[in-house]
Amino acid sequence: MSRCIFHVDLDCFFAAVEILDNPELRGVPLIIGADPKKGKGRGVVSTCSYEARDYGVHSGMPISKAYELCPFGVYIAPRFNRIKEISSKVMKLLQSYAEIFQQTSIDEAYLDLGDKIQNFEEAKKIGIEIKERVKNEIGVTCSVGIAFSKTLAKIGSDFQKPNGITIITPQNYQKLLANLSITAIPGIGKKTKIYYFRRGIRTFKDIFQSNLTQLTRKLGESGKWLYNTVHGQDGRKVHDSRLDYDPKSISTERTFREDTADISFILQKLREMNEKLHQ
Repeated sequence: MSRCIFHVDLDCFFAAVEILDNPELRGVPLIIGADPKKGKGRGVVSTCSYEARDYGVHSGMPISKAYELCPFGVYIAPRFNRIKEISSKVMKLLQSYAEIFQQTSIDEAYLDLGDKIQNFEEAKKIGIEIKERVKNEIGVTCSVGIAFSKTLAKIGSDFQKPNGITIITPQNYQKLLANLSITAIPGIGKKTKIYYFRRGIRTFKDIFQSNLTQLTRKLGESGKWLYNTVHGQDGRKVHDSRLDYDPKSISTERTFREDTADISFILQKLREMNEKLHQ
């Protein structure tokens, strides 16, 4: 059979952890981020519940803007130790299924089950089992995308959020994805979107209706990438993160309460952050 890759994405994970520990928060607009201080706070929204999203709040939004849109929401700073604890439990569960396991963030992972499955029907049963176990044993929900390429699996996990499962096969992918905006493809942001839109490429259907030669002539090398990506031919493999012992990068960050152009102050804070990284 074709390759069968799972992408598991925990739903509104930071918010879900708070709801797990505080069930009274279920059903209310919950924003995880800095204290908005009545709209004057610094920082951005880490994530938010679907109830908050109904008011236009989204991840990465300035916390002050979130407060303007949803002043009656509940604002809570992320508890990273607890978040890591729950994430570790989920990832341990996922690893038990995978021949090759790749964790890509605190709330996302790819699984390649290898010879454990023979067809997409078997894959769907396992995907449903994973979702049920994550919910029943750990207390949070996840969405699962199963496809014949990594990129399509990731697109699939976002297809029926929250707590959904989507199976993308070589037989159904063109019909299933036809009306989806190309912005669903990881790596296509605002500027790239404008570039493609101006050239008449707005949906997956626009790509499906063109052959490789036509897209390459119109878009150059990016046309080839686009064609291979939407047809599940990008060739990207699941890389086993269990074999990685050294982090590829480390970072720290700091958000100031007020804007500043004080070079001495900024340099002092940079030195402090540098020392923190060395530790």
